[in-house]
Amino acid sequence: MIDRIVAKELINLAGQYKAVAVTGPRQSGKTTLVKSVFANKPYISLENPDTRLFAMEDPRGFLSSYPNGAILDEVQKVPALFSYLQQVLDERNEPGYFILTGSNNFLLQESISQSLAGRIAHLTLLPFSLPELGAGVGSNVDEFIFKGMYPPLYDKTFEINKWYANYIQTYIEKDIRQIKNINNLLVFERFVKLCAGRTGQLLNMQNLAIEAGVDNKTIGSWLSVLESSFILFRLQPQHTNFNKRLVKMPKLYFYDTGLAAALLGITEQSQLPQHPLRGALFENFIITELLKNRLNAGLSPNLYFWRDNTGHEIDVVEERNGQLFPIEIKSGKTITGDYFKGLEFWHKISAQKGGAVIYGGNQLQKRSDGFTVYPWNDIPSENL
Repeated sequence: MIDRIVAKELINLAGQYKAVAVTGPRQSGKTTLVKSVFANKPYISLENPDTRLFAMEDPRGFLSSYPNGAILDEVQKVPALFSYLQQVLDERNEPGYFILTGSNNFLLQESISQSLAGRIAHLTLLPFSLPELGAGVGSNVDEFIFKGMYPPLYDKTFEINKWYANYIQTYIEKDIRQIKNINNLLVFERFVKLCAGRTGQLLNMQNLAIEAGVDNKTIGSWLSVLESSFILFRLQPQHTNFNKRLVKMPKLYFYDTGLAAALLGITEQSQLPQHPLRGALFENFIITELLKNRLNAGLSPNLYFWRDNTGHEIDVVEERNGQLFPIEIKSGKTITGDYFKGLEFWHKISAQKGGAVIYGGNQLQKRSDGFTVYPWNDIPSENL
């Protein structure tokens, strides 16, 4: 079994809070993680219809069956349970009593905010990160972009395109129906594919609505569904203006590039090098790695992008203790002067020093101007 970096933070939080909620996409390894870290706790899956019925009909009796606490998997399926959990936790003093997991952030957070605020810690588990897989010299970034990082793909041999086709179908049939009553699932699936075609682009909801054939309100609602179930996320712009007019629209990225590639109709790794969105997928891949580095350390995301209305842009701006750190992402394998133009402009207008380039090659460079160039597979695990 591949060790998960986030396990250390999970143990840390369970030593402080009476309960810990672990959220993340389906198939990201939540169940495997919590069962391995808390091997002494009973494991209960609320995916099981009989167990779920017991918890719904008699929540007090259900919880009393586990006097020493338990792991409750996919707990968002029984929202009524949270009010009773509040009483149980208030009567206990020891930390790490219940461990909750869920693949629907909206339903879980809504229930927690109503009943368990202040009693529970939150942790997000995304699919594998590069450090967990040990990608080193000789690794091919296109393999990871195409295959994605979902744990089952590294546990058994699957036909990648068929695995993602089944994942998408299961997600739409099970999760979407649970989150929202969407009548036309075919239109929704087309909408998800349109989102994949906008990977790394500014989100123009009006244009997306026209192409999907629905109104703006529906697009906003559907985007929220995709975000709450960890399919995609919006990278927000950093609003420090330095006397410039800034772009205010967010950018669209997927939590896993393998899923994005599948939605784009990429069925073989060999299609990637010449694909028009290869650069966007590489950028998406690196941004999710940066996101995992922060989440695995128990840190808030604090990742943004910066762009003014004249076209100057920084791919990622990481907020660190009130300071802004610029990061440029380049898919090419050869370092050129163009890689640093955005950082040089940032230095000029911000009077801040430091910055990083993450690129598709394999050479680490610490340059005299304060910039560091990192290979795609050697990004420091917590902060650059």
